[in-house]
Amino acid sequence: MELTFDGEVIEWRGPAPFVWVRVPDGESAEIAAVARSLTYGWGCIPVAVSISGSDWTTALMPKDGRYLVPLRKAFREAAGIEVGDVVAVGLAFGA
Repeated sequence: MELTFDGEVIEWRGPAPFVWVRVPDGESAEIAAVARSLTYGWGCIPVAVSISGSDWTTALMPKDGRYLVPLRKAFREAAGIEVGDVVAVGLAFGA
């Protein structure tokens, strides 16, 4: 399964600040429909991510009925991406 969407870069302040792209409602619903077959535990879902010409693997995190795509600091700095930006995201599941 592959999905593409535009999402806003947000900061979530837990014990430490983390930067994410929130997956929109519709795409989150599509992921939730197949999550049981994809998750490795705690609702985390392994995924290949493509943003701004960079590709990496990570895990989506469930939060408030939606999913979050974590953005690594080194990637954000290299791509010039900041909190509040809207980025085009490609996700590939089962990769």
